Amino acid sequence: MIAFVNGSLFDGHHHRGRLTGAVLVDDGRIVAVDAPRADVPSGAEVVDLDGGLLGPGFVDAHVHAVQGGLERIRCDLSEDRTREDYLRRISAYAASHPDLPWILGGGWSMAAFENGAALAADLDAVVPDRPVYLLNRDHHGAWVNSLAMRTAGITDTSPDPAHGHFERDAQGRPSGTLHEGAMDLVQAIVPATTDEEYYRGLLEGQSYLHSLGVTGWQDAIVGAYGGIDDPGPTYAAAARNGDLTAFVVGALWWDRDVDESQIASLEERRRDFSHGRFRATSVKIMQDGILENGTAAVSAPYLDRCGHATTNTGHSFVDPAALRRYLPLLEEAGFQVHVHAIGDRGVAEALDAFATVSQQGPSPLRHHLAHLQLVAPDDVRRFAELGVTANMQALWACYDEQMTELTLPFLDPAAVPRQYPFAELHRAGAPLAMGSDWPVSTPDPLQAIHVAVNRWAYGEPGRAGSEPLLPEQALDLETAFAAYTSGSAWVNHREDEVGAVRPGLAADLVVLDRDPFTADVAEIGAARVVATYVEGRPVLGPRPRCAPAR
Repeated sequence: MIAFVNGSLFDGHHHRGRLTGAVLVDDGRIVAVDAPRADVPSGAEVVDLDGGLLGPGFVDAHVHAVQGGLERIRCDLSEDRTREDYLRRISAYAASHPDLPWILGGGWSMAAFENGAALAADLDAVVPDRPVYLLNRDHHGAWVNSLAMRTAGITDTSPDPAHGHFERDAQGRPSGTLHEGAMDLVQAIVPATTDEEYYRGLLEGQSYLHSLGVTGWQDAIVGAYGGIDDPGPTYAAAARNGDLTAFVVGALWWDRDVDESQIASLEERRRDFSHGRFRATSVKIMQDGILENGTAAVSAPYLDRCGHATTNTGHSFVDPAALRRYLPLLEEAGFQVHVHAIGDRGVAEALDAFATVSQQGPSPLRHHLAHLQLVAPDDVRRFAELGVTANMQALWACYDEQMTELTLPFLDPAAVPRQYPFAELHRAGAPLAMGSDWPVSTPDPLQAIHVAVNRWAYGEPGRAGSEPLLPEQALDLETAFAAYTSGSAWVNHREDEVGAVRPGLAADLVVLDRDPFTADVAEIGAARVVATYVEGRPVLGPRPRCAPAR
């Protein structure tokens, strides 16, 4: 038996304050909450919380753990900030891996480059002898050197491919940044990642997530996308081998170039992959792109660099009429549907599709809509009406460089006040869940919760870390914590097992070094995870990042 004492408790829904007794765990289950200290058996392991907070383990409702883990064991740029930092790390990584035929990795931010466009010429200067392919943080673009483009057959006159485009220089030549479908031209010739590398990536990603208090998640793309093969077989193997310590729901990738005939294949993959702690019971549909590169589906046209309206309103990757046809079929097949929608038109298209399966009330499959950067006022109420969960990536709701340099200058002014309307969604009764989208951004739940409450980023320089973005859309701390625990557990159909601290549930728990509920809200982001438990077993992974020479 384990007894947690001398700290505070968040039970998954409410802050319970200081424990007077102990939370007791036996055989992987919570057996008592705030039991009298006299009831603690003499042989129990006593965990002194030392004034910290005990809560349910975080559940990340939208993450890419295998991709994130792969980036950590490759050329990982995620902790660097500037063009110069990136080039130094790439140069060092290439020098320490002379036998690699390609330099692969990612994690760079568009905001580090003028107009968001990373240049092949920069990579040519540090890696002239091998092709380089580096995904950006949002995985909607890639940075390549000239040799990679030549090897892929991309020339000065290559047209933009379907569902994507090249950044171009003043002469109209592809300059080194590939967006969306343009990535596929280079990705098609990148050496295949081995099964062993994928397995290492999953275990590295799992270890890192555990180190941040995450005990379960929904993998938002289980399919081949963005240069990554389908991670379903990797998850299934880890589950069968007993190496998957987290409980994971997999969202099977919907191929937007194929119609409803793919549902039979999705059902087959659900059967093949689901085992033990992995369940492939969701389907992921990417309805639009992102605002930073003009591919998110918006109702008002994007602006050009001079502030004039263009003809571009982004992409609906799935025809809205087809989407409305697909949803009832997926519902009939028993799939939860997880939709990526960032622009207000993309959100509306997804809600229209969900309405086709909610005419008799909210679907028991708990469909959810992720990202929600722009939501039209009339659509806010529809989440609650349709029973659709708002899956928030709260870390993005601040004045970081992605916002100030690549979004606000190109967004219709009337849309600016409608960004990340978390408080409005909450007041309207929308079910809330929270996730990170790692490796797009850090998977640290405490950093996301900090932004959800403050609308500025902890420890960030300049405007991002000082001026709140639309503070009227901030959530209270209890609601934000609940979204990242019980809310996300509910989306994963796990609320009878995890997401709360109450007798009978699995002891998936996190211990923080302080109680954020009793401190200044401006210091939420200073809290750190000191212990993570899955079914009562400690699983806290190493916090240090992978060294570039590894």
